[in-house]
Amino acid sequence: MKWVYIAAGIALYLKFLVIPNPAADLPDISIVEAIVRDSGIPNAVSGIILRNRLYDTIFEVVVFTIAIMGAYFLLANEKPSSTVYRFTDQPSIVLARLGATIAALVSIELAIRGHLSPGGGFAAGVAGGTAIGLIAITSPSEWMQQIYQRWHAATWEKVSVLIFIVLAVITLAGVELPHGELGALVSGGVIPVLNILVAVKVALGSWAVILVFIRYRGLL
Repeated sequence: MKWVYIAAGIALYLKFLVIPNPAADLPDISIVEAIVRDSGIPNAVSGIILRNRLYDTIFEVVVFTIAIMGAYFLLANEKPSSTVYRFTDQPSIVLARLGATIAALVSIELAIRGHLSPGGGFAAGVAGGTAIGLIAITSPSEWMQQIYQRWHAATWEKVSVLIFIVLAVITLAGVELPHGELGALVSGGVIPVLNILVAVKVALGSWAVILVFIRYRGLL
């Protein structure tokens, strides 16, 4: 059976060498311009992620959610760490919290204006998670856990996922909001809302994973 697989692999390789790929008969129009026109936003990447390939983006958000659940599941039976390592010297604390402030501002900017400039929901969520991580390595773990529970971050994370899926399904069904004026802050229909929801989901999910690793591993 092994020789059959080898022969099939060689035949496929020869096919790539001998038979040329047919040239696509595309109309005389820029693909980027077509995406911008159809999505109503100047950021063609966000138009692709949250419109042309929205079906893929739904499952990317679901996979991220499953990854967070997996971290909880795999570490649930372990004993919490008795020692938590964090920065205690004042210069490191000041620099980390300054970086957290900058990352948080960048996260907000990317979430709100990600459909107009380079950025978007996933980048905004990563920036937000970075800000939370920088605060976590300079603060007591109990304090971080109290804030997480006080603001019901876990609930907001789940709500953002559900709203994202509902809006995405409605969009895939063909129902779209008015695109508005190209380049305006309120434009692109539902895309800005999806960006913000993804940013909230990724940032809060990162926060949950950070707390789990601090609790069971004592470090990030």
